[in-house]
Amino acid sequence: MKRVLDVGQCSPDHWSIKHLIEGELGAQLVQAHLAGEALEQLRAGPFDLVLVNRKFDADYSDGLELIRAIKSDAGLAAVPVMLVSNYPDAQAEAVAAGALPGFGKAELRAPATKEKLS
Repeated sequence: MKRVLDVGQCSPDHWSIKHLIEGELGAQLVQAHLAGEALEQLRAGPFDLVLVNRKFDADYSDGLELIRAIKSDAGLAAVPVMLVSNYPDAQAEAVAAGALPGFGKAELRAPATKEKLS
């Protein structure tokens, strides 16, 4: 079973993403609230994808910093990462840092989002 790490989402958004990932795509979703926790989980077990919120709900830290940390770590750099943000400029920064094109919460139910995640 594929595993997805969801980082920095508030509870309602996490549950919406969980419904999509587990209910519609048949993968397991694991939650992390902060960057340190996410890095520990990534090092502990294999993940097929990391979804990173633009601003973490727990402390409003910057999700782009986590993307940069993942992509600069030789042991984690190959793990695909997507930013969850409605802001095109934030998406462009994430892609420049090595992420795949992500999606915004407003696009969560769009067929194109499901296709990206597949």
